[in-house]
Amino acid sequence: MYRFAYHILQLAFIITAFTALVSAFGFRKSRGDFLSSSRRGVVLTFGLLSFASAILVYALLAHDFRLEYVAGYTSTTLPPFYSLSAFWAGQKGSLLFWAWILSGFTALVIYQNREKNQHLMPYVVTTLMTIEGFFLLLMLVAENPFETLAFTPADGSGLNPLLQNPGMVMHPPSLYLGYIGFSIPFAFAVAALLTRRLDSQWITTTRKWTIIAWFFLTLGNLFGMKWAYVELGWGGFWAWDPVENASFLPWLTGTAFLHSVMIQERRGMLKVWNVSLVVITFLLTILGTFLTRSGIISSVHSFGKSAVGPFFLWGILGTAGFAFWLILTRLPDLRSEHQLDSLLSRESSFLLNNLLLLGAAFAVLWGTLFPMISEAVTGAKVTVGAPFFNQVGTPIFLALLLLTGICPLIAWRKATGKNFRRNFLWPFTLSLLGGITLWIVGLRDVYIWMSFVFAIFVLYSVGMEFWKGIRAKMRAGKRAFLQALDSLVRSNQRRYGGYVVHLGLVMIFVGITGAVGFKTEQKIQLSQGQSATIKDYTIQLAGLYTKPEPGKVRYGANLDVYKNGALIARMTPEKRIHKGREEQPHTEVALRQTPKEDLYIIYAGTNGEKKAVFDVHINPLTAWIWAGGMVMALGTFLTLYPFRKRNKKDTRREKHITHTRARQPAVTGDTAV
Repeated sequence: MYRFAYHILQLAFIITAFTALVSAFGFRKSRGDFLSSSRRGVVLTFGLLSFASAILVYALLAHDFRLEYVAGYTSTTLPPFYSLSAFWAGQKGSLLFWAWILSGFTALVIYQNREKNQHLMPYVVTTLMTIEGFFLLLMLVAENPFETLAFTPADGSGLNPLLQNPGMVMHPPSLYLGYIGFSIPFAFAVAALLTRRLDSQWITTTRKWTIIAWFFLTLGNLFGMKWAYVELGWGGFWAWDPVENASFLPWLTGTAFLHSVMIQERRGMLKVWNVSLVVITFLLTILGTFLTRSGIISSVHSFGKSAVGPFFLWGILGTAGFAFWLILTRLPDLRSEHQLDSLLSRESSFLLNNLLLLGAAFAVLWGTLFPMISEAVTGAKVTVGAPFFNQVGTPIFLALLLLTGICPLIAWRKATGKNFRRNFLWPFTLSLLGGITLWIVGLRDVYIWMSFVFAIFVLYSVGMEFWKGIRAKMRAGKRAFLQALDSLVRSNQRRYGGYVVHLGLVMIFVGITGAVGFKTEQKIQLSQGQSATIKDYTIQLAGLYTKPEPGKVRYGANLDVYKNGALIARMTPEKRIHKGREEQPHTEVALRQTPKEDLYIIYAGTNGEKKAVFDVHINPLTAWIWAGGMVMALGTFLTLYPFRKRNKKDTRREKHITHTRARQPAVTGDTAV
């Protein structure tokens, strides 16, 4: 069966190569039969990879240890939920997962554009199937997911204990969906460059794909942060690990692309910038995959040494060379239709936003790659740690936070002094009063102070934009508040969904600022019945326990937590020894989370005096990070959800209101997600 599955991959590769060639050739020769064959080739590739994926999933769930991949990532004691997640937990399975998702996305793009964009689709198909063929080639020559063992072991090694967490189950596929999703706008950009159809059509066509890819990349990073927080047992959520950085880089450039395309759609500007951004974003998704899979970095997130590294490196260089050659040869077709009218304009604020995002991406990329470059050139291994990234990145991210509040308030083309004062007076005044209050109560760290002041500014500016729109709806249509809010969001989903995303981003900033700026950490040693006090909490050791279970042994402590003399929780931090992978120890933290702060306890074991040792962290506002992620998800949903159209009378009334407000210079335009 597994030899048959390998032959399926071979057949899929042949069909993929045929489809990529036939699609472009058929378009150039005006051969409709060739184009029809290419569309059928896309669907057939998706069917074949779905069948191959089903075989691997069956082997994982059935614990068929004849398969090397199954023996390496599952065991008889591994629950089905985690056995399924082994599909993308390892190198070979994740390559198949990537190829399968990409083939499905390509088939969906073919269906969506069956009656439109016929001048772009042949080259879109060629580009996507070339990427597909690359991943299939990796499986055929280097990482065969259906490789069998010479003998069948009685049990498998099991999944790494660190990966047996719901956050890690969700983290990789979310990132993959984001990475793969950015292949779609990249393919349309390449097609637009090849055909010289460089108006905004390719951007409009791929807008939802871009938002969805960005959304899943956002989720993937947040799931990874949550996993690191609850599973690694160090009290933090972001360590500037090279693989963490690799997933953050395309998020930064993808965010820049989402904002800058609005200027091209509205003013016909930044065409070179936009095609360059989408190319860079795609290349960074492949770079992230290269760093994870090549073995050139040591990380808890990486797959270890592998033969696929050189393939990815040459793929990145070849793609970059071809894409930027296309851009250079199409520069006359990429001329802007308009020029920047004023530095005080929405366009200039978006451009500054883009420059800051690109600056942040460059700093993160340089800090990530410098140790490898240094070792290759000098032979000396240099470590670039969190202090570098924090020192360089903090001012940039604070400036981005401030721009999040400025962009909705500033007008397109040119803001007059009167409008500028009217739009910024109250947000500035309220932020200033908030900053003075924070300074008076003792907040003297400049960066933390700026973060909270800018957060106040953004919250007020976004809230004011919502209130303006709601008030106009209530007055024009005599509606109640909630009805007006619903009508407002429906009338411009992209704008107000973007505002909600910005609110979620502010919440994440507040959470990170609180957790990093005000955290408390203390190590305590307790005998049974003893207690220790940390800030407002008194922690008492009620007892220790040992619990053998299938596949692991749990060593833990029962801790009674008091606050102001009242028992508020019993917390049970643990150490776990998992069998099957050299009996790896694994930390299971105890966490009590409130909107104000997290009480985070790690059981470190016992010392020479037979006392239990605990690392206790009090992390303020950390819950706001995860809540902010949910708000960002809500904003993306509002942007993308196909709300049902209302009756014609309501539609005419909304158009009249929109037209009336558009003539008022104080009211601003769209905001990107």
